[in-house]
Amino acid sequence: MNLYKLNSSSRIFSNLLIAITLVLLVFLSIPQIIYAQDDSIDELEKAVDKPVRSVFESALLIDNQTVVVPSKGTFEFDIQHRFGTLDKGYEDLFGLYANSNIRLGFGYAPIENLFLGVGLTKFKNLVDLNVKYSLLKQTRSGAIPVFITYYGVMAFDTRKEDKREEVFHSSDRISYFNQVLIGRKFNNWLSVQVAPSVSHYNIVEKTRNHDHIAVAVGAQLKLTDTMSFLLNIDQPITKHEANNPNPNVSFGIQMATSSHAFQIFLGNSNMIIPQETNFNNNRNYSDNFGENFLIGFNITRLWAL
Repeated sequence: MNLYKLNSSSRIFSNLLIAITLVLLVFLSIPQIIYAQDDSIDELEKAVDKPVRSVFESALLIDNQTVVVPSKGTFEFDIQHRFGTLDKGYEDLFGLYANSNIRLGFGYAPIENLFLGVGLTKFKNLVDLNVKYSLLKQTRSGAIPVFITYYGVMAFDTRKEDKREEVFHSSDRISYFNQVLIGRKFNNWLSVQVAPSVSHYNIVEKTRNHDHIAVAVGAQLKLTDTMSFLLNIDQPITKHEANNPNPNVSFGIQMATSSHAFQIFLGNSNMIIPQETNFNNNRNYSDNFGENFLIGFNITRLWAL
């Protein structure tokens, strides 16, 4: 019995989405041209109104991205690691000796406000391509009250066929993630963001939808100039016929400088890739704490090229 269902339009959708993404990238890469309409003092003051600085100290906030887009010419290297669960205690050193998931990510900002990246994840041997573009930036005058950033991911399951019996076509290996991040720096110690998202899988179990809507909420609370407390929640919205994913709750500490950030935290998802976290998280944070929570860390390093 076939336990999976294919979206009859999945392959068309895949090709269409790829085409739209390419067109969007070309469009977003065109430099914005501003024509002066008025030489008044008021207009000149608006022209020099600068964005708020250091809304978040890193482009990552535990299991999610932040509204931050690295400046033009920046190369970024990410290490994201999730250990095993805490329930066995000292036996496996609270999951540090257990099976783990890891992602290595690389990216570059070719122009201002645009970041392009690629990643490799141990779980499912996923290869992901990602894009991030800053649409709006909160200004110091308050004329623009928030940051708005688009984030998109296309992931490809590269496991061998004998481990992917449900694959009927190469496009069935592809999943997509689209998210709009809306963030605001309220003062020198508190920044908050909300991020609705849509995940899409070309092939799913018969009891589940191809598309999944979720919303993420994250916050950074600065404790010192270099240390912050982080909180992240991923809340599923879509209700499937069965096998609904659980909310992902994570919290931890971040230590950051201008060129690198280190985050260590507890959370109840080890998926790393955002569509996997939102669509497939089977750990319930409200059950036995040790059985579902695990230690994770992120390391981000930036180079100006």
